[in-house]
Amino acid sequence: MVDGSDRNGRLSDEEFEQFKALLRRFCQHDLDQWEAWKLRMDTGHVAYVRMQWGPMPDADDAIFRDI
Repeated sequence: MVDGSDRNGRLSDEEFEQFKALLRRFCQHDLDQWEAWKLRMDTGHVAYVRMQWGPMPDADDAIFRDI
């Protein structure tokens, strides 16, 4: 598990693989229909994350990155 010692850096390859594994597990076991998160950054910016079963209406499947 990441201990947060490098909070300002990019994820390492190992961390990104762990992130994908945890996200996949979350989607398989906890995602019901949709989930919407708001993440506040140290910079003051806010990232909005939405997950759902199936693409949003009018979304082209080609815009999604297969991870």
